[in-house]
Amino acid sequence: MAISNNLQFEAIAERLIKISTNKPLNPETFIPWDHKPTKKTIYLPPELISLQGNPLWHTLSIEQQLELGRLEVVQVMYSYAWSETLACHFFNRHLLTLNPNSVEYRFLIREIIEEYQHQEMFGKAIRAIHGEPILPGRMHKLFGNITVKYLPASLVFMSVLAIELMADQYAKKIRSNEDVFSILRKTSELHHIEEGRHILYTEEFLKKFTYHSGFFKQSIYSIIILLNLYFMRTLYVKEKFYKEIKIENYHLYYKEAINNYKNKFALIAMDAIKEFVQSIHGFNWITKPIWNLILKTNL
Repeated sequence: MAISNNLQFEAIAERLIKISTNKPLNPETFIPWDHKPTKKTIYLPPELISLQGNPLWHTLSIEQQLELGRLEVVQVMYSYAWSETLACHFFNRHLLTLNPNSVEYRFLIREIIEEYQHQEMFGKAIRAIHGEPILPGRMHKLFGNITVKYLPASLVFMSVLAIELMADQYAKKIRSNEDVFSILRKTSELHHIEEGRHILYTEEFLKKFTYHSGFFKQSIYSIIILLNLYFMRTLYVKEKFYKEIKIENYHLYYKEAINNYKNKFALIAMDAIKEFVQSIHGFNWITKPIWNLILKTNL
């Protein structure tokens, strides 16, 4: 069984390497960088904006709603780029342990190339809409660096997969809304295509760790995924945004937005992740209450 699984993994990885090599996507030509936003441009689908769905949303003017979407999409894109920078830090560390002729080494080289292109692409998209992201705080930096520098490969790949699955849910919402600014839609489309390959590879890679995992490891994997989702969720909604759109009582709006977004995040970003965690038997009597408490998953 182990030999069969390894052969399947190598066959999938070889196919993904071939696609990446023969059909590369160039952000410089794939994305219409010459397009310009207007005063009525939508930057983020309303259902992804933190306050939308709360009664206070209707107290904002159209201009404030659009500006809040712009501020939050900048933060989302920057957070993805920053998380991919952390992932590349780990990938380079992991490469040092691999045979350069192995399929794992060769795929990771392709993934690193694409992830660095994503970071450049997100940065250019942020500049195209005149964005200024808020950098991660001390605790985010500490958690991120500990993860990619010291955790074993299985747990880091699990962390990377969690963020990729969540990011893909966001990309789906953005690219499918024709009203969203074209640069952001095409950025999300390219990211979705290439992240799809990374997700497939990572899921296959992790099977050698999850296939025979017992209750303890299943629980650890589940908690690692949960922590990474919480980690990313706390990067998106910032009090400063509500001050910048000129709301007098911005503390109240921010508080309501945070609570509103916790429920929104559980509905929007979790389906694919819950399916994966279920597939590795990561939901049990220990982990379910933690997921329900921290991520409002209602398992």
